[in-house]
Amino acid sequence: MKKVKLCDYDPADDLTSAEAVEYYMAEAFKTNDAAYIAHAFGVVARARGMTIIAEQTGLSREQLYKSFSEQGNPTLKTIIALTQALGLTLTPKAT
Repeated sequence: MKKVKLCDYDPADDLTSAEAVEYYMAEAFKTNDAAYIAHAFGVVARARGMTIIAEQTGLSREQLYKSFSEQGNPTLKTIIALTQALGLTLTPKAT
């Protein structure tokens, strides 16, 4: 059997534009999976720079990493602070 070498992929590396972030987060929300959405927020925060996001939100880097991990459960207050720091909005829309 031929061995295949796999490499690590970090989606944060490809989130270099506002459009990419918007698309990535829209796809995360389509899953309706709260843990995945929290993780996606964390990926976007890492793409922008967790230290910068921590300064803008007034939250610690550790709190951000924990809240937006796949096991995290961020509060609405934390989500709002992060979306503002990222220049995103949460807009309700009827389906």
